[in-house]
Amino acid sequence: MSGTLNKVMLIGHTGDEVKMHYFEGGGSIGRFPLATNETYTNRTTGEKVSNTEWHNIVVRNKGAEICEKYLHKGDKVYIEGRLKTRKWQDEKGQDRYSTEIQCTDFTFLTPKTESGAMPTSNPSNAQQNTNQQSQSQPASQQATDDDDDLPF
Repeated sequence: MSGTLNKVMLIGHTGDEVKMHYFEGGGSIGRFPLATNETYTNRTTGEKVSNTEWHNIVVRNKGAEICEKYLHKGDKVYIEGRLKTRKWQDEKGQDRYSTEIQCTDFTFLTPKTESGAMPTSNPSNAQQNTNQQSQSQPASQQATDDDDDLPF
């Protein structure tokens, strides 16, 4: 074990639609901003203070395509990934830095009825999730399963 960890877990709302970039080899990258909010009460004034932090999310390949299809502006989503800082030069030749979240896993949290999104997805097993949904039980059988006694 190397003794280091680079892991990010965020729950927030998307600030825009997913912007896709496709490559010749068939790969793709999706990018979108994610807003997380912090709310607290100022002890001296008693006033509620709310701060919004914006994060740049990067999703690759099949996960990016799923996000593009089902994730919309304002949707709530759980993102898991790692931090990556890129260095680049602007038009004036100045070094600039951009920190992004390289997404490795995500779960859509906005209910399907509100956004048309699938409830959960994982870029690594996205095809498996799609296959499982197409083989789901008929509606009549699902209704009888709901009648079972639940322990909670």
